[in-house]
Formats: sequence, C-alpha cells, structure tokens
Amino acid sequence: MAHPDTATRILNAARALFEREGADSVSMRKVADAVGITPTAIYRHFRSREALLGKISDDSFDEIARHWDAHRQGKDPLARLLATQQIYLDYALAYPHLFDHAFLARRRNARRFPADFIAGQSPTANVMHEAVVEAQARGQLRGGDAWALTMTVWAHAHGLIALQRAGRFSFDEAGFRAFFTTSLHHLLDGLRS
Repeated sequence: MAHPDTATRILNAARALFEREGADSVSMRKVADAVGITPTAIYRHFRSREALLGKISDDSFDEIARHWDAHRQGKDPLARLLATQQIYLDYALAYPHLFDHAFLARRRNARRFPADFIAGQSPTANVMHEAVVEAQARGQLRGGDAWALTMTVWAHAHGLIALQRAGRFSFDEAGFRAFFTTSLHHLLDGLRS
C-alpha cells in the first residue's frame, strides 16, 4: 500500500488539528511536527497558512456537496430539500470547528449571493435550488424567485445551527435535532403554494 504524499499528509495533520481544536490552533509548526517535516517545508505545498485552511474548507464543502448530491435523484423534492438540511445539521454537529470556519467565519474567497449562486458556483446550494425549482413546478411550494426561497430555507437552517453553536438553546443534541426538524417543517408549511 502506497504512503500518502507529503501534501496529503500535511493536509490530514492540519485537518485533524483543526477538527480537534479549531482554526486558531492550526500553526505551521504544529502541523510540521505532526508530519515530521520542517515548518518551511509546508510552503512547498501550501503558499500560506490561509491557503492550507482554505483547502480544508474547500474539502469540507466538497464533502457536504457529495452527500447532498446523493439526494439529487428520486424522492419527492421537499423530502430532498429536508434531507439536505439534515445533512447540513449532521455536519455542523459532527465537525463544529470546520462548520464554523466554512460557514460562520468571514473568508475572502467565499461565494456571495446572489451573483455567485445564480451563476451555479455553489455545489451545495445548487442541489437545494434544484429541489425548490422542482417543488415549485409540482405546485408544492409557492411560485416566485426560486433562489430567494432556496436562501430562505438555508438561512433558516443556518440560523438555528448558529444559535445552537452559540449556546442559545438548552436542548441536548436529540432535543435540538427534533426542534430543528419541526422548525423546518413549519417553515416549509408557510412556503407552500
């Protein structure tokens, strides 16, 4: 079995540190120590600490997109839309530091609504948007700007997760999951045609 290349080993060590302790804990020295190289050797593979953190965030978006993409076919579009938000919640609870960096922290290269989204540059939001468009075509959701409805659903789920991450709910995980799901159903009930 081949050993991972140095760039992959650096990325894996940085991600493990990131998942355990958050973005602030990822220093070139700590990553280098974990990989068994010098800190300056990292710069042969990643031009800066920010580039390394950016790669970790990009990979996390890709992971979510792959899970969401699996729900693209089949099922009722509203069920698909709810499934994407459950995956989003699962990700936030399983990888809180990655979630915070990817979705709560200001990042220079983050996609921006509306232009980047309408241009199809968000692999995660594209899956949600397709479900909204199909639900509108079937008469399950009200008509109008499908991107606005997509962002409404995402903002609702994101807001609940951000409040949970900030300690604003007293639920345990199971209680929060139940509240999250019920709240999304209430929102979709209000958006029905």
